[in-house]
Amino acid sequence: MFVDQVKVFVKAGDGGNGMVAFRREKYVPDGGPAGGDGGKGADVVFEVDEGLRTLMDFRYNKHFKAERGEHGGPKNRHGKNADPLIVRVPPGTIVIDEDTNKMIADLTTHKQRAIVAKGGRGGRGNTRFKTPANPAPYHAENGEPGKERNLVLELKLLADVGLIGYPSVGKSTLLSVITSAKPKIADYHFTTITPNLGVVETEDHRSFVVADLPGLIEGAHEGVGLGHQFLRHVERTRVIVHVIDMSGIEGRDPYDDYVTINDELKQYSDKLIDRPQLIVANKMDLPQAEENLQLFKEKLKESYRVFPISALTKQGLRELLFEIANTLEKTEEIPLFDLENEDEHVIYGFEKEEKLFTITRAGDGAFVISGKKLERLFKMTDFSREESARRFSRQLRSLGVDDALRELGAEDGDVVRLLDFEFEFID
Repeated sequence: MFVDQVKVFVKAGDGGNGMVAFRREKYVPDGGPAGGDGGKGADVVFEVDEGLRTLMDFRYNKHFKAERGEHGGPKNRHGKNADPLIVRVPPGTIVIDEDTNKMIADLTTHKQRAIVAKGGRGGRGNTRFKTPANPAPYHAENGEPGKERNLVLELKLLADVGLIGYPSVGKSTLLSVITSAKPKIADYHFTTITPNLGVVETEDHRSFVVADLPGLIEGAHEGVGLGHQFLRHVERTRVIVHVIDMSGIEGRDPYDDYVTINDELKQYSDKLIDRPQLIVANKMDLPQAEENLQLFKEKLKESYRVFPISALTKQGLRELLFEIANTLEKTEEIPLFDLENEDEHVIYGFEKEEKLFTITRAGDGAFVISGKKLERLFKMTDFSREESARRFSRQLRSLGVDDALRELGAEDGDVVRLLDFEFEFID
């Protein structure tokens, strides 16, 4: 099965916890703190493997959780950083953050890597908190939580040439005779439901990759038929070969087919219609093909050259392949991702500072505190140690949480909730 779009969840490794320890050696009085820092959590890294062709491996394995860093040790020993979690993807994979709809990476070349989720830093050991006022701190940090992300992976085939056209116009047959590919061929619509790839080598030893793409129908840009599953792969191709059934054996007008398909390309992306396009008049061995070709040329307003061929009898293929190779040589590489929605320039401007926290009231009367910075501080606090809990309380006070609760009417004994934990407000 050809899988070209999946959703996955990734969780980078948490940082290792810092340690509370003290130097205890003979003849060394008051040795002082000696707790080491925790190691960094593992990153989640996507790496291109040219041996993969689809995203099939992600169909059943959609959760990837990296290892946490090693905890700090005594004698100021630093915990070991965790090795990155390597996830292999096929060339042509685009990684998109599902929550923000922003592209994270466009992976095209073998061994290319991208960090899609960064591991948390290690927590600091008690040595880091030594001050003249507190020469023997009895607290350390827990490791920072690793980044969590919901991702969408899209595979866009890396082909130089894309064969487009209505179903049953002969695209698969053409691919089978110009390459060693063996696509399934039959006399019914939508024979091709997954893209097929083949490598062509011309007589003068120029080579290029051709993709036989699923047939288009009217409304494809809106997802009708195979819709976006097809159009996604056209974006990668440098040259479009538009195959038309010139015999009209299906009862359609060849020129109407041509106009409809190009309109679908334009509706999907204006850039696709500007790609170099070669028109292939297929099935010229059938009756009415010559007459239809003359009518087609009379209606054709664009300056595209029309190549009459018969994929079945191999008529006209040599000239077509030479022209495709020549066109590729004159065509620059196409950007592999549409960045039209991305900022091309850095714009500096005033942005309203994001609130550090928000306080809401739950149905049971509890005050619920939320905010990324607060939640991060909470997760990095070791509440099993009284000194760490007091430090967290001071941090809340310095951020203005206490004052905000008072303004909202909090009184002694009221319940304050942060994540899944509850505290008692003491004024």
